[in-house]
Amino acid sequence: MVQPPRRDGPPSVHHVAARAGVSLATVSNVLNHPERVRDATAARVHAAIADLGYTPNRNARALASGRSRSIGLVVSSLQNSLFSDMLNGAQVAAREREFALLIASSENDPRAQADHLAFLESTRVSGILLATMEESRDQVELTRRHGHPVVYVNYEPTDVDACSVVVDNERAGYIATTHLIERGCRRIGFVSARQELQPVHRRRAGVLRAIAEHPGVRLVDVDAGDIDPPGGTDAGVRIAGMPASERPDGVLGVTDLLAMAVVTELRAAGIRVPEDIPVSGCDHNSVAWGGAVPLTSVTMHGAEMGARAVDLLLAELLDPPDEHVHRTVVLDTELVPRESTLGREGAAAARRGTPEDPRRTEA
Repeated sequence: MVQPPRRDGPPSVHHVAARAGVSLATVSNVLNHPERVRDATAARVHAAIADLGYTPNRNARALASGRSRSIGLVVSSLQNSLFSDMLNGAQVAAREREFALLIASSENDPRAQADHLAFLESTRVSGILLATMEESRDQVELTRRHGHPVVYVNYEPTDVDACSVVVDNERAGYIATTHLIERGCRRIGFVSARQELQPVHRRRAGVLRAIAEHPGVRLVDVDAGDIDPPGGTDAGVRIAGMPASERPDGVLGVTDLLAMAVVTELRAAGIRVPEDIPVSGCDHNSVAWGGAVPLTSVTMHGAEMGARAVDLLLAELLDPPDEHVHRTVVLDTELVPRESTLGREGAAAARRGTPEDPRRTEA
């Protein structure tokens, strides 16, 4: 007869074995390989688990199997709702597959990102979703050599053969710029920074394509220094201080936070938005929606990106390594017009779906 162990803390597998009258190996098989155990024996073990309120030690099981039913997600920053939307989408998709999601934010610091990847490896995650804004080849290759597949989110790798999910950032820049041109703008101020970041680079390509399609329209580059709000504040002050004949008559911020800061500075200088200068953002960041003038922007489909990334990762886990084919999923994007380009009445008409004169309304 198995002697009951002392009970100095939460119930353990030893208590379950004693209560069910079976060996530790049998309890392990019930938890990890139930097909090896007779139904009657498994029923006794499950009854003991229920009676004792035993919870399996997931860390111990991960060490034994080399993997846990968890997925890691490292994002660039949680200050942008794109990444929090991505997190929510990934979490729902993971939960539906009975996986837990472990989350970390690098705050745009490559060294912090490397530390997070190493930590997630130590927890024996099954794989990692990496929402970065720049190439991370060395970090990703090291993680994969350690046996952890990596799926990029919001970034299409160019030097690494890996699965990825991205939104069409080139189209985002294109449709936002086209919208400003349709409002009558002929000098498009593009407020941006850090062209080495893939989303920034691709949105700029879309801006240039839209301008090239419209003779008489020209680009006014406004370097914000960084993609955070202080850069937008500085850019807004500089735009407001330009001579009226040289000042952009339409502004596109490569991020919504930049655009919102520009709106604030233009209005502080007595320049009306949108009557004097329509302003649009480009990444549908809900953090920037609380200003005095609701901001026109472009959808990023963060939740769908997160969910599709989980699908790609789990498919890679199931495929034999020598048969898996990496692929990139590209999600379309749409303009969301609001008061910062349409004015109050125009935005109301857009919400109702009423056809609206695309010509710019002069004061």
